[in-house]
Amino acid sequence: MPEPLPTRFAPAERASGADLRRQAAYFSQTSLPRQLLERVPSLLAILNAQRQIVFANRALFEAIGVDGEKDLLGLRPGEALGCLRPAEEDGGCGTGEGCSTCGAVLAILAGLTGQSETRECRITRRIPNGFEALDLRIYVSPLHFSGEEFAVFAANDISDEKRRRALEHIFFHDLLNVVGSIRGFAELLTSYDLADKEEVFFQIHAAAGQVIDEIQAQRTLLAAETQELRPRIEPVAVNLFLEQIVATCRGHDSARNRSLVLRPLCTDALLHSDRAILGRILGNMIKNALEATPRGETVTVAVVRMGEAFAFSVHNPGTIPPENRHQIFQRSFSTKGSGRGLGTYSMKLLSGYLEGEISFTSLPGEGTTFRAVYPSLLDG
Repeated sequence: MPEPLPTRFAPAERASGADLRRQAAYFSQTSLPRQLLERVPSLLAILNAQRQIVFANRALFEAIGVDGEKDLLGLRPGEALGCLRPAEEDGGCGTGEGCSTCGAVLAILAGLTGQSETRECRITRRIPNGFEALDLRIYVSPLHFSGEEFAVFAANDISDEKRRRALEHIFFHDLLNVVGSIRGFAELLTSYDLADKEEVFFQIHAAAGQVIDEIQAQRTLLAAETQELRPRIEPVAVNLFLEQIVATCRGHDSARNRSLVLRPLCTDALLHSDRAILGRILGNMIKNALEATPRGETVTVAVVRMGEAFAFSVHNPGTIPPENRHQIFQRSFSTKGSGRGLGTYSMKLLSGYLEGEISFTSLPGEGTTFRAVYPSLLDG
């Protein structure tokens, strides 16, 4: 019995070379439409009925880093921008299961059916030293020209806007709450004598530590995104290191009324890695799992040795909805509301600096497991 054909979200068919050249000629160097489109500051392209580029303005091909629009002719937007998904799908941009949640693909399909559409799109693309995340606002309008249907595709980079919103949430909401608790504890110390001041001192110290940790996390993430992060390799005693991280996470608000179980190595071993970066990744893995776990349930942290590498895993009993699974590691995506979405993205980004890989599985009845594998690294 033949294997079933793969499910396509959008059609994979492409125009012939002759059709592409004919359509591109509509927007030749001397045409008025081209001269007008060239003056648009947004990244702009004209797409044919097969979602392929037949015209690209200077802003687009300069942003991508190609010599001219001839290098983009026939490509789809995700392919031109270097999105990782088309490389994983033999049908190209828009055809994969993960493309069903892509704002760019949804807007293009709407435009080709005669509707104007505005959507946001998250794209992760590979660059020479790792990968880059883009947040784009996509505008698509239908265009009927010379008896054929096209779509006008325009994109503006809103990555800075998204980062500002995330930072506003962190500093105006999360950190403000923590600083408020520090102030409350300090007022207790000044208002009257306490029978047990040591406990209040401990709470103030712990809350101040949360503020410092969050600021350092944002500084590390910014350095990673700008490729200024320089790992400091040192020997890390794996079991002791994990015990310390788990102990810290047990004091987190999300751990309240939840069990956190550690399954260490049978015998301790050394991993040569960056202690701070590794701790940031594993800490995020555990906190995310705790936040996704109902009260009374258990999160399990484990580590196994794989030759010279170590595989860390964090399991929780919940499952991730299918429509969210393809977006988990994208910047600005979050199931926790607007202004979030840097946690899993930072885990993926920082793992690249440790030459590691991070992945997850999520199945009904089995729960969700995030798994990160890191080799021992040589200093320098």
